Amino acid sequence: MTDTGVVRDTLTAWAAGHGSEGAARRLVAEGGVRTAVLVEGRSDLAALEALAARFGRTLEAEGVCVVPMGGAMNVGRHAGLLGPPGLGLRLTGLCDARERPFYDRAFARAGAPAEGVFVCVADLEEELIRVLGVPKVEEIVETEGDLTPWRTFTRQPAQAGRSQQDLMRRFLGTKKGRKIRYGHLLAAALDPGRVPDPLDALFSAL
Repeated sequence: MTDTGVVRDTLTAWAAGHGSEGAARRLVAEGGVRTAVLVEGRSDLAALEALAARFGRTLEAEGVCVVPMGGAMNVGRHAGLLGPPGLGLRLTGLCDARERPFYDRAFARAGAPAEGVFVCVADLEEELIRVLGVPKVEEIVETEGDLTPWRTFTRQPAQAGRSQQDLMRRFLGTKKGRKIRYGHLLAAALDPGRVPDPLDALFSAL
């Protein structure tokens, strides 16, 4: 069976205009992929992979490939290429509330059901922080050696008046690669019995 990471890289490259449909079809078939989960970026991918591990699930064995699109505006192209009009995969997706209209239009054009789209209120990081609580996230930040930058960030005048939850969410996006690293760490820290609603619904649908 072809590694899902190889399939994912091939699909994202093809959607970006590289590679061929034939190669994508071959690898999807060899990898046993039946469902594509369309997400905005690699921090979402990291969180879903970590959460799958917490659930004791192996997405690869279930024929599920999480595809980071490099931005929600790319959902139309990905849905068309990977969904019923293209490779014929079942489509699901995770997005922020402000991105929902893009997903709805893309899924409708691709002939995929709208109920396959699961929506975070602000973004995935906000969902994770809300369920874990800021004190728990701070413990993780401290373990990762980021406590001093976090405290410095909270003292910046531009951040005055924001809630601790909003501050933490913004902090995770202040350094390249930080959202990816913490997407994995925060999802891995979740109690399997307390999972953000959109993530719980997505995994229940897979």
